Amino acid sequence: MTYRAGRHFLQIPGPTNVPDRVLRAIDRPTIDHRGPEFAALGKAVFEGMKRVFKTQGRVVIYPASGTGAWEAALVNTLSPGDSVLMYETGHFATLWQKMALKLGLKPEFLAGDWRTGADPEAIEKRLRADGERRIRAVCVVHNETSTGVTSRIGAVRRAIDAAGHPALLLVDTISSLASIDYRHDEWGVDVTVGGSQKGLMLPPGLSFNAISDKALEASRAAKLPKSYWGWDEMLASSPAGYFPYTPATNLLYGLREALGMLLDEEGLENVFARHQRHAEATRRAVRAWGLEVLASNPEEYSASLTAVLLPAGMDADRLRKIILERFDLSLGTGLGKVAGRVFRIGHLGDFNDLSLIGTLAGCEMGLTLAGVPLQAGGVAAAMSFLADGRLQEQRAAA
Repeated sequence: MTYRAGRHFLQIPGPTNVPDRVLRAIDRPTIDHRGPEFAALGKAVFEGMKRVFKTQGRVVIYPASGTGAWEAALVNTLSPGDSVLMYETGHFATLWQKMALKLGLKPEFLAGDWRTGADPEAIEKRLRADGERRIRAVCVVHNETSTGVTSRIGAVRRAIDAAGHPALLLVDTISSLASIDYRHDEWGVDVTVGGSQKGLMLPPGLSFNAISDKALEASRAAKLPKSYWGWDEMLASSPAGYFPYTPATNLLYGLREALGMLLDEEGLENVFARHQRHAEATRRAVRAWGLEVLASNPEEYSASLTAVLLPAGMDADRLRKIILERFDLSLGTGLGKVAGRVFRIGHLGDFNDLSLIGTLAGCEMGLTLAGVPLQAGGVAAAMSFLADGRLQEQRAAA
């Protein structure tokens, strides 16, 4: 077959489906990035991103993937040989740690089990032991995309404060921003890293740093080499709505449209509640199938994706291949230590109840075709949960 009828279900945990409105916004003529029309666009997206990060501080926007924003967070705040404390929550925390090594930093990687988030108590214990205050930063992934585990950033901040330690707090929100509640200022985060291709409902190509005053002060003494990633020229240009180099104008059109949808039409709190509802429905389906959610602590369940652990001897990549070929549904692969053992269901971004039910139906049929031992009724369990929620909303509105 060369033609597949119907839509492709892209249910990896990012890139996510881009709404038609955002695609239409991107599909406009490029304008002069030094002109007044661009200044209005730039100011709008900078202010909108502050609202998404929940910060009164500064935000920079890079034409780059989230990996670029990782690098920017490190090189603008640290110097060669600096010690950084990082926590092994999964594959992406591991990649950030490897980047720190390549940049000439000395990362200390607190071991994790890939089923739980960063342990605030372990972080506090290590910081208390750092009597000479050699550790310059603590780096944590808020929502680990490889495992479906969300770390408790507010508790990590309290742990740093309880240890009386001056380390900066750097946080990756690439798969949680605009999907899971996040509070840059309230949680005392110094640099937050984000990307465009997940909760913000855009194609890949934009990344972000939200920056505290403490991080800005640290940047004045940081000695890691930087040019493209430097904050100084970015921050000098952004108040007027401009960039120091050619920006990704058409992606910024899309960002402005997406911010209007998230902030002004649906509202962030409703966005978060929608993601929580779909996550819980997914977990109910997984349990009804008799399978196991990889995340082991209910306080740390992700609202943007669910990683499903298959029984021993079952090949998750074979399952994903069957589901793609038979039902035109893309699911996330297992990465790193969980490769071949898990598949990941993305339920974030431009996503509704029927999208979820279609996704879970493809999973249930595929599990059967792949010979995975399971109980029927996962889709029914999710449908029942979603329908009950809608009924409660209807009664509350009456």
